[in-house]
Amino acid sequence: MLEQRIQQHFIDSADLKYQAGPVLSKPISQAMQAILACVTSGGKVLACGAGVSGLLAAQFAAQFVGRFERERPELGAIALPGDTTDPAADSANAIDADRFARQVRALGQAGDVLLALSASGQSAAVLAAVMAAHERDMTVVALLGNASAGQPASPGAGSSGTGGAIGRALRETDVQIGVSHERAARIHEVHLLALHCLCDGVDAQLLGEQEAST
Repeated sequence: MLEQRIQQHFIDSADLKYQAGPVLSKPISQAMQAILACVTSGGKVLACGAGVSGLLAAQFAAQFVGRFERERPELGAIALPGDTTDPAADSANAIDADRFARQVRALGQAGDVLLALSASGQSAAVLAAVMAAHERDMTVVALLGNASAGQPASPGAGSSGTGGAIGRALRETDVQIGVSHERAARIHEVHLLALHCLCDGVDAQLLGEQEAST
């Protein structure tokens, strides 16, 4: 029984990724182009997310500054510190809803990119960061979902799925990578794959498309 439950996790994750691939390839490509244009012009990526999404933001920044699968010059990315220990932080009821926005206002400049992650699409802290990024004339790349959210978003550029309040706040010049699923774990898994695609795509544009070394 337990083994069947484990196998079902793998099946559900694979099914969602298989279905999401054709839908998300375009917005992921758009996001990669926006990030590439940013860093090759001397800009930086500010990455943020509440709860588990904050861990994904930190992983992206580490791979962007360091390396993904190939050696290359370091690229500018900063993971904004936040609450990564409480999954409930990815909600509309955050205790310190301005924590990311303050950092965006302090560090963000026109031409930078805000990489915002929220599996619920409802994180008050991430929403405030998006608004602050718009004030700084930054482009927003939002990896969103609808876990426990319940209402569809108005589509942003390249959007799919449901993005909640954050999706509705996006501008036409922003990019939404939206994963529609009721379970946050499945959304996080697709978000991680999307981040790997972003890192690989930037590397391919900078270094060529030869196979990465293992």
